[in-house]
Amino acid sequence: MTAAIIFAITIVLPNLVLMGLGFFMQRRGEASQTFIDQASNFVFNYCLPCLLFFSVVDSEVDYAKQMTLIIAGIVVTFILFIGAEVYAKYFINKPADQGVFVQGIFRSNMAIIGLATVANAYGEQGLSIGAVYMGVVTILFNILAVITLSRVSKSVNDTWLSRSTMIIKKLFTNPLIIALVAAFAYKALPLPPISGVIHTTGDLLAAVALPLALICAGASIDLKSMLHPSGLSMQASIGRIVIAPIVAIAIGLSFGLSGVHMGVLFLMVASPTAAASYVMAKAMGGNDILAANILAFTTVVAMFGMAIGAAILRALGWI
Repeated sequence: MTAAIIFAITIVLPNLVLMGLGFFMQRRGEASQTFIDQASNFVFNYCLPCLLFFSVVDSEVDYAKQMTLIIAGIVVTFILFIGAEVYAKYFINKPADQGVFVQGIFRSNMAIIGLATVANAYGEQGLSIGAVYMGVVTILFNILAVITLSRVSKSVNDTWLSRSTMIIKKLFTNPLIIALVAAFAYKALPLPPISGVIHTTGDLLAAVALPLALICAGASIDLKSMLHPSGLSMQASIGRIVIAPIVAIAIGLSFGLSGVHMGVLFLMVASPTAAASYVMAKAMGGNDILAANILAFTTVVAMFGMAIGAAILRALGWI
């Protein structure tokens, strides 16, 4: 059990330290909102795509063997989405709250917290597997988020056709999805390995991605929102921190996952609510204050849940 606890601390502590650094910088006035916005855009548009692209291109992972993991992840996502939708229908009155609540439960922060934790736990192999998993499930996240948030219609022009167009536009212009599709295409074609200046530059940008993203996440933490969550945001946070990981473990075991694949599924699903959930909720007329509260609370608390869950799964020999 001691080894399991050390393993859990090892994979989560570096992330907490970097987030703590970001929070410390923000409190000292060294990380303004402008810096956070610009750095986050830099990571999202350039660094993370490089990280994902080269993780896939350089890996020797058998992607056919990942189909079980990916299918398990899709099943987990649908269970959380449908369960949250049913709960919202019967227990949440305001349409502006319903979609935000649902998104806060099913949409996890795979691109930053999830990938960083998987990399800490399993190194390059885990990063490659996590990148492929994230690429597929991210597409599903975007589609389901638009569906659940579209219950708040801003105008008569907001139709299913316009929403479908928005989904397609978001998918085809998402830098992370573009990078993954490009990586898969490069590996499928008889092209020479990437080396030299291009690979070195890509490695440098990739190395910046996760540390800077975690620092920005820490600098974005609002203590007031985190320490004073509303009843609804607390319910959503429980769904993300407690219910989602339990569902992931149950589905992972039912699919026969173990080792790295079970670890990737658990860590990706157990991650806090995705930062993009706030942006999308605000853009589509949802309750952005509720979204911010869910994001702030789960960003910190879910890290401890991931550590506890990883320690238990490690002690049981499941990851």
